[in-house]
Amino acid sequence: MHYWKGLEAVPAGYGPSVVTLGNFDGVHRGHRAVLRRLVDAARERGATAVAISFNPHPAQVHRPGTCPPLIMGIEDRIDSLAESGVDALLMIRYTLEFAQATAEQFVKEVFVDRLGARAVVIGHDVRFGRDNEGDFDTMVELGRLHGFEVLGIDDIGEDRRWSSTWIREALVNGDVHTASDILGRPHRMRGEVVHGAARGRALGFPTANLSTDASGIIPADGVYAGWLVDEAGVRWPAAISVGSNPTFEGVSRQVEAHVIDRPTEAVEDFDLYGQQVVVEFVARLRPMVAYRGVEALIEQMRDDVENSRAILAAD
Repeated sequence: MHYWKGLEAVPAGYGPSVVTLGNFDGVHRGHRAVLRRLVDAARERGATAVAISFNPHPAQVHRPGTCPPLIMGIEDRIDSLAESGVDALLMIRYTLEFAQATAEQFVKEVFVDRLGARAVVIGHDVRFGRDNEGDFDTMVELGRLHGFEVLGIDDIGEDRRWSSTWIREALVNGDVHTASDILGRPHRMRGEVVHGAARGRALGFPTANLSTDASGIIPADGVYAGWLVDEAGVRWPAAISVGSNPTFEGVSRQVEAHVIDRPTEAVEDFDLYGQQVVVEFVARLRPMVAYRGVEALIEQMRDDVENSRAILAAD
């Protein structure tokens, strides 16, 4: 997949192409259905399939204090779009200045002049251009004017339209099962492993602590079964703790994963500090609660590990 950071990176005279645009936060099953239609339409027309996205997310520019958290970071978004089979990704830097372009200015400069679009694949709820003035009918009119076809995509989902909003709702409630169903894969976070208070190690359950700037939505406090993927791509089964651990005072909210069933010979050398790892959430085991004493906590942690092992064996 070609990756272009900004319009100026698109080769001169590029095209013909079939394009789609969106924020693609999460690259969930609905997004992937649109991307499959994009790729199919491009192949039918002997054109290239180009996805257009924005960084930062427009909500971060227009509503920096109230914008929703992003489901995934930019690196995971690029990787997921590449896996969809598109030929190229154009990542446009979203600024207040860029947001002043009218619907027609945006379409002509990006779709027509830069990408040589012959067709555009969009949902019927699309909005674009200054103050979101452009909609599906606007795109159809612009297609007639500038010589490209518009292929509409209906809402995609089962009981409810698959959406990034629905995923966020599920994760806020700790419902990683529903989030995973919409995403088509487990929800994940990505970040550097940093040193913590070493309480887990002292209790016999050493953990890999994610840095506070890790990408991806932090699900509701609790304990989860999941996977830790190290820099070498090895997936380790894990019991994952999210929260401030109320059994101990003065602990800030954190995400930490205890890798289970490591080979005996690797235990002493299993050092993840400084690595960029991925943590995947498969199932929520329980909420975060305070225990009366360390022994009760240790017993519960043993149960968490056993439950995680059983769940992940069937994953």
